[in-house]
Amino acid sequence: MHTTPNVSPDEIARFDSLAARWWDPDGESRPLHDLNPVRAAYIAARVDLRGAKVADVGCGGGLLSETLARAGAKVTGIDLGGKVIDVAKLHLHESGLSVDYRVQSSAALAAAEPESFDAVCCMELIEHVPDPAALVNDLAAMLKPGARLFMSTINRTPAAFGAAIVGAEYVMRMLPRGTHHYAQFLKPSELARLLRHAGLELEDVSGLAYNPLNRKAWLSRITAINYVLSARKPA
Repeated sequence: MHTTPNVSPDEIARFDSLAARWWDPDGESRPLHDLNPVRAAYIAARVDLRGAKVADVGCGGGLLSETLARAGAKVTGIDLGGKVIDVAKLHLHESGLSVDYRVQSSAALAAAEPESFDAVCCMELIEHVPDPAALVNDLAAMLKPGARLFMSTINRTPAAFGAAIVGAEYVMRMLPRGTHHYAQFLKPSELARLLRHAGLELEDVSGLAYNPLNRKAWLSRITAINYVLSARKPA
């Protein structure tokens, strides 16, 4: 297993710069707030979260981690952004929830706690790392046999370029410019191949639709822009 953190320093700096406003539903993290309930429901429909041991890899300020903890999961949230982890820990004083937040790489968690988690979540991270295959291998290594991996990311299509980069970063300015790089987006078939090579079985791929004007998000059959998936480690 690789030991070098699979991370771009520029990406860490970019997300750390947003840390102080992470929990502002009208700030730069607004899309994450709007998408979070749909992602959490997707997970809860496939895993009994009560008492489940769950890893949230690339947890940021803890939006999904807290939602899973509120549903009864024992959550470990990891991120390499020290400032966002500080914000995540601070927010626990407001929410009263318990989450084990750590500044830790996916490789380090996989090495320290192999085959330990009932579910692993990795939302909107794979398009930001230098080595997507290494990340998927780490996530697979964390799963208990029979456990599930949940990921969301952005498809590499003209529609996604228009929505996630031109629309979100330049026209509506919901995200800082430079947040996404088109060449790093993965098609569902490409991510499915990485999952298969890591020994996982793809169970579902669903589109994740979002209307930024009314701030509504929902699951869809259309995967041309955002999509979420579930994969299982064979028992």
